[in-house]
Amino acid sequence: MLTNLPSLAFLAKSLADENRLRILLALGNGKKAVTHLVEELRLSQPLVSHHLKELKGSLLVKVERRGPFIYYEMADPRIIDILAGLAELAGDLLANRKTF
Repeated sequence: MLTNLPSLAFLAKSLADENRLRILLALGNGKKAVTHLVEELRLSQPLVSHHLKELKGSLLVKVERRGPFIYYEMADPRIIDILAGLAELAGDLLANRKTF
């Protein structure tokens, strides 16, 4: 049984943004600098930085500074598995839905 519902709600809120999900998936391949994420995702630097701040605050990403560069990586590899499971569930639940 789930006992830590406030923590679960906190993480779920952090995952409830398409750009944050895209960033997490991009980080599934390893550490990346903000500039690399900006190029890969074709989002503005301020937007990527904003979402990285939110993901860092929710402990979903870790930060490493090397010289003038800041690298981000996923805090736990299980995040990818959880996202894949959620994507499968969403597909199954929405497969027969006609309206939103």
